[in-house]
Amino acid sequence: MKDLLSNRINSIPASATLAMAAKARELRAEGKDIIGLSLGEPDFNTPDFIKEAAVNAINENYNSYTPVDGYGELKEAICLKFKRDNNLSYTPNQIVVSTGAKQSIANVAQVLLNPGDEVLLPAPYWVSYSAIAILCEATFKEIPSSIENDFKITPKQLEAAITPKTKMVFFNSPNNPSGTIYTEAEYRALAKVLEKHPNIYILSDEIYEHINYGTPNFSFAAIPSMYDRTITVNGVAKAFAMTGWRIGYIGAPEWIAKACTKMQGQITSGTNCIAQRATITALNESPDRIKYMVDEFKVRRDLILDLLNDIEGFKTNVPDGAFYVFPNVSAFFGKTFGGKLINNASDFALYLLEAANVATVTGEAFGNPDCIRISYAASQEQIIEAIKRIKEALS
Repeated sequence: MKDLLSNRINSIPASATLAMAAKARELRAEGKDIIGLSLGEPDFNTPDFIKEAAVNAINENYNSYTPVDGYGELKEAICLKFKRDNNLSYTPNQIVVSTGAKQSIANVAQVLLNPGDEVLLPAPYWVSYSAIAILCEATFKEIPSSIENDFKITPKQLEAAITPKTKMVFFNSPNNPSGTIYTEAEYRALAKVLEKHPNIYILSDEIYEHINYGTPNFSFAAIPSMYDRTITVNGVAKAFAMTGWRIGYIGAPEWIAKACTKMQGQITSGTNCIAQRATITALNESPDRIKYMVDEFKVRRDLILDLLNDIEGFKTNVPDGAFYVFPNVSAFFGKTFGGKLINNASDFALYLLEAANVATVTGEAFGNPDCIRISYAASQEQIIEAIKRIKEALS
């Protein structure tokens, strides 16, 4: 039946993170005690003040179709948030609200990329970036990095990767899967390269901006020479524990925002009315309201690093943000555990699932085949038990 499907859908892989989560659910249904450290989903409840806003919206009878690009009050709140948190000046006609940041990114790619255009992806990168480029009939080029340099690319690498076909570069800081945060100085150095290439557009994915542990988030669009060429993507899923509410948004040059609205108008139209009303309340509040979650994530980061560093063969760095560690596990390649030969990170992640009952994700899906991604968006008890199981499975 695959032959009956479009080349478009056959050209992309299934999301590795969602595939591992599905596999973990199957094993749980079989009665196995699986600890899931594969999904990037906070284990906190959505804060009460946001839930109350949603209940109020229901009681106030918000139930009709919403404007394609979002409620006016929400776009105003997003503009205020961008100014307060990112020193970015946007007007409401530069804002588009979508069904999650993933749709925001897909909209931008669809309206800017033509067949044959090239997208640069500093690796490691979020699994959907490459698939979104492929769906636009564009190509993507990975710019590699390693754990030794905290998974950051250099201006020299960026310059070397640019070709006449390069149309976009995707930056993601704090990064999924590595937790890396680019400093203001590092972003400005990369911008110096892009200043020489005025036809390249920048997508800056800042969905994890509030989950940082000392290195402040710096928005790429805050560099004056990059403002008119940068699309800033954000949302409420991660920092506000609102993954299922499905609200993402962009701040962009007005002509790009209008094109994204046009695209969205033919696919999903406006996003959920209740979630939008709740998001107004979320964004109007100070980020201090969610600091308790960030503080707990930092405790978990330090905990999981201490536990992993006690396992010979794991090589780790200290991520400055998000809620992932991305250890290099290449020391295990070529070894046999429980009769199974570990050839690569995919084999390693599958072995951990089957032998330790712990779900992680292969780094191959993120553009780095030597690593695995482990989410610490789980309780301290689950983290301790998961790493204990991993250690025993590798002993």
